[in-house]
Amino acid sequence: MTAELDWEPIRALGQRVIERGEPLELSDEVRALLQRSAEEVALSPEDVASALRSVPTATTLLEEITRRIREGSDRFWNAELRASDLQDAGDLDGAGRLMEEVLAVEVVPHYRRIAESQLRKVTRLKSVAASGQADPKLSVREQIPVLLHRVQQGHPLELNEGMRAFLRRSAADVGMSEAETEPALATPESAGALLGQIMGRYRDASDRLKSAMYRMTELRDAGDLEGARQQIRAWLAVEVVPRYRRAAEENLAGLDEPPPAP
Repeated sequence: MTAELDWEPIRALGQRVIERGEPLELSDEVRALLQRSAEEVALSPEDVASALRSVPTATTLLEEITRRIREGSDRFWNAELRASDLQDAGDLDGAGRLMEEVLAVEVVPHYRRIAESQLRKVTRLKSVAASGQADPKLSVREQIPVLLHRVQQGHPLELNEGMRAFLRRSAADVGMSEAETEPALATPESAGALLGQIMGRYRDASDRLKSAMYRMTELRDAGDLEGARQQIRAWLAVEVVPRYRRAAEENLAGLDEPPPAP
């Protein structure tokens, strides 16, 4: 996604015209928005020029643009969620196939680019799985389950300085202290157990996030802002992973703002 890509205006126009039934006004600003957005979802200039000749055809163009954005988003993020689960389970081939399936049908360049990026990432993760060595270009979170699966398959960690440094970063990422981490770096067996502890913290934190956000959203949308705040406070009271604590603090601060319009 480039810095200039912003689909909020076209989504807002689609909500007004398609969902609420407001008439489309073909002002110069709206024409420019439709033309730019159509290009971003890979509609041909000829088709766009033809569609902009009348309000009915421009409305159809708007419907097609928003449909491509919506379906592309749903397709990619559904695949990404499933691919993440497969990666955590050690099935990198399955994760890669999901991205290939997206690319087989996706026409929107933005979603194609991020699917291609994810596919390249899976290829790098396969190298991690084959070598047992961490990749500095990949996130800690992505590599932990791959290395843990390798250990569980009977391949002990090679405790070189690079691997020790990686494990220290990984442990710090889930809020483990140096006193907890350093003894585990003595042997491949204890380091493998540390990998399991780190992965467990990631999973627990992710589960807490999903649960708290679901309850918070329900309460907020029902108008119970104090109840929503209490859900986030309860989450903060037990959360130890720094990145998830930051997410909780940001959501708590956000509850002081009015809820988004329906």
